[in-house]
Amino acid sequence: MVYTVTFNPSLDYIVEVDHFKLGMTNRTSSELMLPGGKGVNVSIVLSNLGIDNTAIYFSAGFVGDEITRRIQESGINADEIKIDEGCSRINLKLKTIDGTEINGMGPVIKQENIDQLFKKLDSLQRGDTLVLAGSIPSSMPETMYSDIMHRLEGRGIRIVVDATKDLLLNVLQYKPFLIKPNNHELGEIFGVELPTRESVVPYAKKLQERGAENVIISMAGEGAVFIASDGNVHMREAPKGTLVNGVGAGDSMVAGFIAGVITEDDLLHAFRMGVSAGSASAFSEYLATKEEVMQVLSQVE
Repeated sequence: MVYTVTFNPSLDYIVEVDHFKLGMTNRTSSELMLPGGKGVNVSIVLSNLGIDNTAIYFSAGFVGDEITRRIQESGINADEIKIDEGCSRINLKLKTIDGTEINGMGPVIKQENIDQLFKKLDSLQRGDTLVLAGSIPSSMPETMYSDIMHRLEGRGIRIVVDATKDLLLNVLQYKPFLIKPNNHELGEIFGVELPTRESVVPYAKKLQERGAENVIISMAGEGAVFIASDGNVHMREAPKGTLVNGVGAGDSMVAGFIAGVITEDDLLHAFRMGVSAGSASAFSEYLATKEEVMQVLSQVE
């Protein structure tokens, strides 16, 4: 079974506003409301690809109830941790204004809620896959990812981490199965700019030397680089298509890779699936369907 963890899920309210004017009443020309959060996105794409999975997340208030309803509608096992006070986030995304977003705060997560999370994770079995993705709310310990991995260490659970900077560096000692920074995030870690696929390789290998088993570096229009567990380097150009919505493309890449590992147990195939899923989501209004992923896969050698 695949499990995803989302600490701060959201209800994303995605709108278009023609001729937006500050200080005036503006009206939307289109609206879309979707469940959001990096772990939730991974779960949705996994479900679209036919991979059974469980989304573990914190929720609060009526927004949390709606997030749960929409997750269940996507065919995902919803395993929410209910918080008594506050309300889950509504994130406003203004599509027509250069990607401007206004993100909500979310509820305060208390120690008792964290203990509930640990109890759920304690039930994971050898061979399960756990995805830890996204930032950690300010009400939780900054060591949350490494605390989880330390707790599960030695139990044969494949852990995928999609995080940045110290959050990522601190988990490498626990040998995550996969990490997936993009080239800008990788450059921030080492204080360099990495504009080409070739330039990311030595720095991606440094993360592998620190403990990561497999490393994917996503590079948007430049494609992606994969450092496999055997040390071999694989590169792929970005598939051809029109960018429609880049939100969730990285999460889709993670989901595609996991799906590839589960269905064929082949790392190179998993990388191709990851590239295809990430691009398919970028080429569509929402997260990619299986048909859209397979269509892109046909052009990824």
